[in-house]
Amino acid sequence: MESLIAKAIQLKYQPVALMWSDEKPADAMQFAEGKWGCVMWLAVHAAKGKAAVADKKTFGCFGGGVGLGFGNQYKNFPGGEEGFCYFLSTGNADREGGMEIAEKIKPYMTKESYDHFLYGERNIKSPELVEEFVKALPLTEIPDQYVVFRPLSDVDPIKAKPQTIIFFVNPDQLSALTLLANYERVDNENVIIPYAAGCQTIGIYPYREATSAKPRAVVGLTDLSARVYVRKQLGDSNFMTFAVPFALFEEMEQNVPGSFLERHTWQSLLSEKS
Repeated sequence: MESLIAKAIQLKYQPVALMWSDEKPADAMQFAEGKWGCVMWLAVHAAKGKAAVADKKTFGCFGGGVGLGFGNQYKNFPGGEEGFCYFLSTGNADREGGMEIAEKIKPYMTKESYDHFLYGERNIKSPELVEEFVKALPLTEIPDQYVVFRPLSDVDPIKAKPQTIIFFVNPDQLSALTLLANYERVDNENVIIPYAAGCQTIGIYPYREATSAKPRAVVGLTDLSARVYVRKQLGDSNFMTFAVPFALFEEMEQNVPGSFLERHTWQSLLSEKS
C-alpha cells in the first residue's frame, strides 16, 4: 500500500504498519526469547523496509510487553509490580529486599539498567504515583499470537488490515499530521501526547483509540530512553512518532487532495528543508 501522506510530507522513512497475526513472517527480525531489546528497534527495522515481530516470549522488555498488548508484564518485573514502581521513580536500593533482588539480577543487566534498578529512572516522583500510572494504562491482551511490524508498502489492507500506522516524523511533519488529523473533525483535540513508554504510544494507546467512534492520533517518543535507542538506530534525535489507528489513517489519506498539503505555506517548509 502506498501512502499519499508519506509522499506529501516527504517522509524519510517508510510508514510502518503494526498488525496482529497468528502467523509469523518467515524473514522477520525477532528478539531471542528472554533477551532484552527495545520494541522501538522493531518499528525502526520496519521503517527501514524489513518486517519485525514479537510475541509473549520475545517482546524485549517488560514495558515492551505491556506496550504491545501482552497484558500487565510489570507483574513479572524483578520484585513484581512494586519493584517496577520503585524502578521508575526513586529506586529499589532502600526498599526492603531491594538489594537482595538487585544482586540476583545483576549478572543479567547492563550497568545502566542495574543503576536504574537501584536508584530509579526518576521519571515519576514517587512509587505511589507510578502505581497510579500503571492503573491508568489501557492494558490490553491482544487476541492473536504476534505483533508484526511491516513497511506499509508491503501491506495489502484488503487481505489483512493493520491496527496502527506509525510515522517517524520531524517537527514540521508532526505539525502537518496534527493539522491533517483535525482537518475533517468538528472539534480540535484529535491528537494526544500521553506520558508513556515509546512502545506504548505506538501500541496500547492507539489500540484504545481504535475502539472509539472518533479515534485520535498518538504522538510518541517523549520517552527519553526510547529516544536514546532510536537515535542509535537512525543517527538522528529529531524524530517523534505519530501513531494513527487505521480508520483515522484512511480518513487522513482521503483528505490529502485539496488540503493545505498542496498550498504554498506547506510547500515553503518543504523547500526550506531541501
